[in-house]
Amino acid sequence: MAIAIKSIPVLDRDAATRFNSKADAVSEKKATVKFSKQIQSTSRILAKAKI
Repeated sequence: MAIAIKSIPVLDRDAATRFNSKADAVSEKKATVKFSKQIQSTSRILAKAKI
């Protein structure tokens, strides 16, 4: 007994261009994470522990 192979959906024309434009927009809005508060608290802990 064989298991049927499912087809992979493919984006065509308008859907593909919309997908690409949305993907590009999201990749341009990349957010950065600031760890300045964590670095300050870590350095205080290390200074207190004299490490």
